[in-house]
Amino acid sequence: MKILITGANGFLGYYLVKQLLEKGIYVIATGKGDGRLPFSYHSNFIYREMDFTDPFRVQDVFKEINPDVVIHSGAMSKPDECELKKWEAYLVNVEGTLSVLLNAAEYKSHFIFLSTDFVFDGEKGMYAEDDVVNPVNYYGKTKLEAEDAVKEYEHDWTIVRTITVYGKTHSGRASFPELIKEKLLKGESYQIFNDQFRTPTYVEDLCSGIISIIRKKAIGIYHLSGTDILTPYQMALRVAAYLNADSSQLRHVTASEFSQPAARPKKTGFKIEKARRELDFSPIGFNEGLKKTLE
Repeated sequence: MKILITGANGFLGYYLVKQLLEKGIYVIATGKGDGRLPFSYHSNFIYREMDFTDPFRVQDVFKEINPDVVIHSGAMSKPDECELKKWEAYLVNVEGTLSVLLNAAEYKSHFIFLSTDFVFDGEKGMYAEDDVVNPVNYYGKTKLEAEDAVKEYEHDWTIVRTITVYGKTHSGRASFPELIKEKLLKGESYQIFNDQFRTPTYVEDLCSGIISIIRKKAIGIYHLSGTDILTPYQMALRVAAYLNADSSQLRHVTASEFSQPAARPKKTGFKIEKARRELDFSPIGFNEGLKKTLE
């Protein structure tokens, strides 16, 4: 089996590639620019530079590889950046996905798309896979439009929605607990929302869920997240407690007090019963994930 991954240079990409290689699966990692993953020694690993917004380059790589499975994890994922650079966000998140989809269809690849809780408006919270979507910012809108395109794919497809992925960083930007640790150790004041609720996801759990989808050839939409319902401020307090650090420099704010270009859904969180039942998905608690992230 050959699995092609987009956005492989990023945070999630590192763990996906690592877990797949550990299972003896042939992995083709792709990303913009040179590869930054430390797996070049592995006989089942190759890296190909591929900007997935360049249809000609995508076509060349797919023709060379002929993948059985495509995991499209590459995206422009910072909500404020998407709000301020809408054309770029559309190019990457929508047109880029269409380009990868068209080429995957030629080889009848199983297409797995990484999406987000931000396709929901956050009015209800604890969403199931079939709940009504209604994004409140441009990032969510682009991901939803990409989801709609994936649903039109003529071969096997799976949409994986996830929330606030964290873990020890090996590639890509620091995860939220690591950022808080840095602020605490430097004694810097930091403002954090305390009126937005999420179910944060430990990165290795997410990867295990995706690999289960591949192994079971599961299709449709799956919600993969943790189970602890926490605000970012509550997460930060747990980081401080783990480090035995003074938490007084952490300042909780509300959306009405703190202006950002992109609105955020107030309460998301996922119901994961479908993933538990069909994928044997069993995520660890936030405290245990925090230990694995910061130890």
